[in-house]
Amino acid sequence: MDDLFSDAVKVLLTDHCTPAVVRAIEAGQPRAALWQALEDSGFADALVPESAGGAGLNLADVYPVLALCGSFAVPVPLGETLLARGLMAQVGIPVPVGSVVLATGQVAPDGRLHCAQVRCGTQADWVLVSSQGACRLLSAADAQVQVAGFCLDAQLSWPQSAWDAAQAVPGTHDLVTLQAALYAAQLAGALMTVFSRTLQYANDRQQFGKPIGKFQAIQHQLSVMSEHAFAARMAAQLGLRTEGHVPDRLRVAMAKARTSEAALEVAGLSHSIHGAIGFTREFDLQLYTRRLHAWRQAAGSESYWHDVLGQALLDSPEPMSLDLMRSLTDAVA
Repeated sequence: MDDLFSDAVKVLLTDHCTPAVVRAIEAGQPRAALWQALEDSGFADALVPESAGGAGLNLADVYPVLALCGSFAVPVPLGETLLARGLMAQVGIPVPVGSVVLATGQVAPDGRLHCAQVRCGTQADWVLVSSQGACRLLSAADAQVQVAGFCLDAQLSWPQSAWDAAQAVPGTHDLVTLQAALYAAQLAGALMTVFSRTLQYANDRQQFGKPIGKFQAIQHQLSVMSEHAFAARMAAQLGLRTEGHVPDRLRVAMAKARTSEAALEVAGLSHSIHGAIGFTREFDLQLYTRRLHAWRQAAGSESYWHDVLGQALLDSPEPMSLDLMRSLTDAVA
């Protein structure tokens, strides 16, 4: 089933999310055609129960969708929408039409609700915001928008009246951990794409009469990239391993820490092997390595999540690193 599911997503993105489409949306052109194709496919409702019109899958099942969002540098919030709709459906909130992103907000002295950096915020119809111990769904159209950091990200703010009138999502929800699980999966997908593209380039690029991939120094760099990419993929899959819709925080900490660590190394090595051409606007590599750097920081970098894991180890009644690793990976003695 996993192969059939991932193959269907891959075919859809191959047809509708080409590098040319990614570039166009990053440049400010409308996203309507791409989003409509994704909406019509039904993948955004994968976590919504069958009784509500969705597929009724769990987090572990949707890893292929999230990873392929990274593999294809999807410039709209498909992964965020998938997770947000699943969360809302589980607590009985009607699933909104359109794209949804996740954010954490703070109330400023002027009374406005501010979200400092909303990933893919310029492409959102709705924003699911956690603030003041509550979680509410706000319209992106009502927000004051400023571009922030990565070209698709934004700073968003709303007046207090908008927060008061917004649809409340019952319960306590850890959106940061949910985001971290998402970006770990997207990082894993992007890392595999960067590695495969770099490997292909090393086999095609000729120097001194043979492919540069035949040189020992390049082979060493490729082997290091491979180790990081495959370890990151395994960690991201473990981060989503749960029977329900709420990821385990420590598993997510491990996943996000490992994938963020890999992002820095793989991006650097890929550009080293490509030389100056990898940085150019015309070359596709930068579409993925820019995302590696952006997603590495999103929802906490490796340093943040290493601290979470370290504190969990210190708080454990039997602080044994091996026991903690076994609990996170389902490994047995």
